[in-house]
Amino acid sequence: MNILHLDSSILGADSTSRLLSAAIVEELLRQRPNAQVVHRDLVREPVSHLTGAIAAGFRAPAGEPVTDPATLAEHATSARLADEFLASEVIVIGAPMYNFSVASQLKTWIDRVAQPGRTFRYTADGPVGLSGGRRVIVASTRGGMYSAGAAAGMDFQESYLQAFFGFLGIANVGFVRAERLTKGAELREISIDAARATVRDAVTRALMS
Repeated sequence: MNILHLDSSILGADSTSRLLSAAIVEELLRQRPNAQVVHRDLVREPVSHLTGAIAAGFRAPAGEPVTDPATLAEHATSARLADEFLASEVIVIGAPMYNFSVASQLKTWIDRVAQPGRTFRYTADGPVGLSGGRRVIVASTRGGMYSAGAAAGMDFQESYLQAFFGFLGIANVGFVRAERLTKGAELREISIDAARATVRDAVTRALMS
């Protein structure tokens, strides 16, 4: 089994999403000792934001052929990111909520792997995902409470990730969630402990599906 492990928190060693994503990978390796892991830290090694020239590397090109070495290097990066994704059977994502959505560092990765003809395709009836059969486990962290209550309508983090991977054909998207992390030390500790307690079940469900 191949596992792709992505982290996107800017908080380094203080990050709860990094703590939980590592715990998920640890449990995956406990259940599948022969699995291979590729870890990509999207903060330490950021992916450049998408531009027209970069997107031309995996979308219908317009104008003259690209010869600029820097742009060609970005095209190679896009291909490598899609290769890593498509070679993986399980994708583990450390995804903190920033301003109601995902970190921009994770969004740049998303923009690179959404490649027509590789991870999805266009048809006369609309786009069809080409990436089915994979499992995604998200370590989701939030400062407040967004899974229920008054702020639930502002969750553009988990809902976005579920929609994006669904667009690529991946229906199996699970979450290990820690909320209320900025609501005091006691609530933070309770939330992290509760999230850690769900890791084994989340991994087991993903592997059995």
